[in-house]
Amino acid sequence: MGFPGTWMTTSESMVYRVVPKCACSTIGQIMYFSDHGEFFDGDIHDATEGLHKWAQDDSHAPIERVVRGRAAVAFTCVRNPYSRILSSFFDKICGIQRNGKRYRGKLVPMLIQKYGIEVGGEDGKGEFDQIASFRRFLLFARDTIRWRRPMEPDIHWSAMSGHVSTFIVNGGRYDHIFATETFNDGMQKVLDAVETPHPVDLAAIPRFNESEGHGPKRAHPVEAYFDDLSMHLVYEIYKRDFELFRYDFENPANKMPVGEIDLDEVHAKLGD
Repeated sequence: MGFPGTWMTTSESMVYRVVPKCACSTIGQIMYFSDHGEFFDGDIHDATEGLHKWAQDDSHAPIERVVRGRAAVAFTCVRNPYSRILSSFFDKICGIQRNGKRYRGKLVPMLIQKYGIEVGGEDGKGEFDQIASFRRFLLFARDTIRWRRPMEPDIHWSAMSGHVSTFIVNGGRYDHIFATETFNDGMQKVLDAVETPHPVDLAAIPRFNESEGHGPKRAHPVEAYFDDLSMHLVYEIYKRDFELFRYDFENPANKMPVGEIDLDEVHAKLGD
């Protein structure tokens, strides 16, 4: 199976397991900058050179060699499950994508028909009941993850622990796992542990939020979208994420982690 979703600097200084909706655009650009002294011109997800990616066949051998040999600092980044699933909804379901079309073609029309959601019209800019539509989307996300219907779960709303685990199961080991909510501290620890061809000043790095502007702005605070039933659904889907990555299930308004991630526990529980 190898190391799906894994990126590595061409200098082989650091290895990153991408977790969608967890600052991956910014992290990819930092890695690119650390090698080349400039940012990739465009969305880093579109880069086909200047960064090793498992999705590129010629990157398989170097990634495999470095990961299995523990020859570079390996890390990933996680996010509060409440804000992550909300971000997925506004970006992927309500938003128009980089190609000017809806995400995954017939997905949104199917959600409108089968789950009764609204997305703000053709351009995603219209008024609609965001809370009601999000809660219906949450039912759909649960259906895909629990029963794999009406489709397989999408990488943007499947559990973070699932993404994180493939790296471990296939022979990798993380040196750092940090939260997007404490991004600068976590990323700085990674950078402090490596030598890069070009120094990275985190304070001067812009945030590359490639999904920003794709869809409507969130009209309410995070907690407004989650009633008792929604919280139950979120816990059903993301129980392991809350526990392993130390997020507060009881209070959707608290986006911050409530404790330190235990790397040994993560490797033990996700390495089966």
